[in-house]
Amino acid sequence: MSKASREGKTFYVNCKASRDGDGSREMPFKRINDAARIAAAGDEIIVAPGIYREHVIPENAGDASAPVTYRSEVPRGAVITGSEKLSGWKKYDDNLWTAEVDNSIFGAFNPYTTLIGGDWYFAPMVRHAGAVFLNDLMMYETVSLEECKKGEADPSAFNREESRYKWFSLQENGRTVFYANFQDTDPNEAEVEIAVRRNCFMPDKNYVNYINISGFIIKNAATTWAPPAAYQDGMIGPHWSMGWNISDCEIYNSRCCGISLGKYLDPENEMYFFNKHVKSPTQMERDAVCRGQYHGWLKERIGHHIIRKCDIHHCGQTGIVGRMGGVFSTIEDCDIHDCCTTAQLGGAETAGIKLHAGIDVTIRRNHIHHNIMGVWLDWEAQGARVTQNLMHDNMRPEGVTFGEGSMFSTDVFIEVGHGPTLVDNNLLLSKVSVTIPSEGIACVHNLMLGSFSLINSGVDSVVNGQREPRYTPYHIRHRTEVAGFMTILHGDDRIYNNIFIQKYPIDEEQKTAETPLYNVVGTLPFDIFPSHEEWAAQFDLSKNPDMSKLGEAHFGHLPVWIGGNAYFNGATVSKHEKNGFTASTAPVNAELICENGQYILKTDLFEQLKDFRDAVITSDTLGEAFEPEQRFENPDGTDIIFNTDYLGDHRGLSTLPGPFAEAGDAIRVL
Repeated sequence: MSKASREGKTFYVNCKASRDGDGSREMPFKRINDAARIAAAGDEIIVAPGIYREHVIPENAGDASAPVTYRSEVPRGAVITGSEKLSGWKKYDDNLWTAEVDNSIFGAFNPYTTLIGGDWYFAPMVRHAGAVFLNDLMMYETVSLEECKKGEADPSAFNREESRYKWFSLQENGRTVFYANFQDTDPNEAEVEIAVRRNCFMPDKNYVNYINISGFIIKNAATTWAPPAAYQDGMIGPHWSMGWNISDCEIYNSRCCGISLGKYLDPENEMYFFNKHVKSPTQMERDAVCRGQYHGWLKERIGHHIIRKCDIHHCGQTGIVGRMGGVFSTIEDCDIHDCCTTAQLGGAETAGIKLHAGIDVTIRRNHIHHNIMGVWLDWEAQGARVTQNLMHDNMRPEGVTFGEGSMFSTDVFIEVGHGPTLVDNNLLLSKVSVTIPSEGIACVHNLMLGSFSLINSGVDSVVNGQREPRYTPYHIRHRTEVAGFMTILHGDDRIYNNIFIQKYPIDEEQKTAETPLYNVVGTLPFDIFPSHEEWAAQFDLSKNPDMSKLGEAHFGHLPVWIGGNAYFNGATVSKHEKNGFTASTAPVNAELICENGQYILKTDLFEQLKDFRDAVITSDTLGEAFEPEQRFENPDGTDIIFNTDYLGDHRGLSTLPGPFAEAGDAIRVL
């Protein structure tokens, strides 16, 4: 009998049942894992409200027509946690308390002897994978007992008041001894827990396909650093498979990553740079891509996941991470916030969403805010689309300093990709809107209160007095097979029908758009690139090509296309702008207001814009990205017509610039 044709069973789980059962409604299992070991394609596991202190390990895959479903009977009623209660705290000194546990409770993985670090980790290796939680607050680890005792605010933490809650641990005679500064809280009258398990819901093998998870709270795991050329850890994730659907879940308090859509374990390329030192981490990322093809990285075997309507927050590294395993996936209608804002961890893998090789990934209708970065698409964002998202406050609050090893901030960071990558119909309201040390990017119908940054920069290194280009892959259209490698030439960008407003004061120290913190809004930085006519004039197809003479053209900048944009409050205008609108009257305002849980954009910009309109943008307008020779189109190869706005409303025969089809002075955006 095929998986699809067998009759699905329903198993019941209730941690509050009087005793272990057989999974029936009358005698439910007490642990989710009891059901996870036997559930097969088409089966459903219904989990009653309660706290489940276990690492759920799905054993069997579903299939496309008959997934294995895990459902919380009451939405957000069943909690899967990686932590255990720690009671019996004793007063040590002033606000300092102490408690201890026997290390046997950790098994083979002790989070309090496991340091966080690895490839692309820039902060000092002084933090552990473990964590202490006070009433669901993930407290701040210190490097000494004295620092813990002082309980001072961290100047690099986004929330300084929370950073005063400290913990410290040490090892004594096979036990982990904890010291914690709970400020004025008595821990014996509060909920205090410690992270014990590395994962909450994740298979221990590859290709456990087609799993649906809905309605759970997943929290408090001792996850480890997840760089791109390594096994990527998370509280929940598919572990190199396809067809997972994670929906309506709240996922928070991961030491590192919340959801992992990431890479499998490859022992021959597992943090190679960190462990062996002899090859650069960039080289090992290229190796990971090529080795991935040998290890099953194909459209027919990997990716196609859905993350939908999840609240993902307070994760130390990323809310969602993924190298290669997230291809052809959709992340939609999620609230992603407060990720990597503690300054406890630092490195090049930190954001609300951080994906490598986001081939044909769609990120839409999400609320992404108060993260160190919003969305970071690194390498091979070929066919990726970031659309209809509200992004704001993805930046350090005023007065907060850079933590050691921490990254800069931006709403969207697209790094060393060849395109086509599409950013359209978004509200990008942070100080830096789009950071693109890349090529083949299209920005269409966005409202941008921040700048472009890392233009013509952030790619190559100078080592031993010579330039070392960073060659990255591009792929067969809408597939994972590698078509070639090339360094970033910069340019090949399209900027159409956006609204640019210089809202934030200009940082005079950031003189050039080659820096990541440049915050002068507008398109002037693209003046360094040629127009298409200037670029094409280098090639005379009536003559046989001269390879040496054309070398300059082959490694020079690519052209850009800019038109139909509107500029306010002194936002800069590129010489390439065609049919743009530049306001010359009084400054305009654009404020995001939260009223009774609803976000409203209040603005008077349309009073100045008046009757300005431009043409509807289509895939034909945007053409194809230069290096992969792939059109800006849907993942199925069909054309995109940008006649639907941020809210899903229809645009007519001519369009307003920006994300809205209709003008308004108060627009509900969430």
